[in-house]
Amino acid sequence: MIGDKLNIREEHRKAAQGVLKLLLPEIAQSPGKYALAIAGESGSGKSELAAVLAERLLEKGFKSIILQQDDYFVYPPKTNAAKRRQDIQWVGASEVRLDLLDRNIREALDNKDEITKPLVIYKEDRVTQEAIKLQGVKVVIAEGTYTTLLQNVHARIFIDRTYVDTKAARLQRAREAPDPWIEEILAVEHRIISAHKSRADVIITHDYSVVSRRRKNDQQDSHAKL
Repeated sequence: MIGDKLNIREEHRKAAQGVLKLLLPEIAQSPGKYALAIAGESGSGKSELAAVLAERLLEKGFKSIILQQDDYFVYPPKTNAAKRRQDIQWVGASEVRLDLLDRNIREALDNKDEITKPLVIYKEDRVTQEAIKLQGVKVVIAEGTYTTLLQNVHARIFIDRTYVDTKAARLQRAREAPDPWIEEILAVEHRIISAHKSRADVIITHDYSVVSRRRKNDQQDSHAKL
C-alpha cells in the first residue's frame, strides 16, 4: 500500500531471527516457491516483521515479495472506514478479498512470470493495480489481520499481541487521529482475530519470542483424519 509507514524495532528483528530459525530449512528444501502468512491485530508488527524477514531472506540468498492484505480490501481505506461507521457488522474478513489474495499466492506458487494485484493509494483513497514480476522469487510473504485464513500458504505466523498492547505502535503509524470509535472497531477485530490463533503454525508471543505449534497442529490434523 502506497502511503504506509513502518517503524522497525529491535524486537521485530528478534522475532524475524526466531522465525527464520524455524522455517529456513523448509524454505531451502522446498522444490518450488514457499508461501507464508503473518497475521495479528492492528499495530502488532506484521508489516515490520514481513519487511525484516524479506531483508534476512535476501541475505540468505532467497528473494521474496510481500503481499499486503491492506491492498485487498473491498473498498479503499476512507470509504471502508465510513462503511464501518454505518454498520459495525461490516468489520471482519468479509471486508477483504481474501480469495483474490489466495489466488495471487497460488499463481506465484504455480510459477507464473508475474501476478497482477490491487494497490491501494492511501492518501487518494483509491485502488489501482500493479504487476509484480516473479523471476527469481523464492518466498511469498502475505501479511495482514486475517491472513491466517489463507489456504495457499505453507506456514502461518500469528503475532499474539492485542490492540491494547499495540496502542503506542498504532499512534506512531499515524493513519488516523485518536478516536473512541476506532477503539470500538479494534475491540470487534480482537474478538474475531484472536479466534484465528489456533490455526497458526508459529506464535510470536507478547515479548516477541517465537514458539512453534507445528507438532501440535500435525497431531490435530492426524486425529481429524482418523
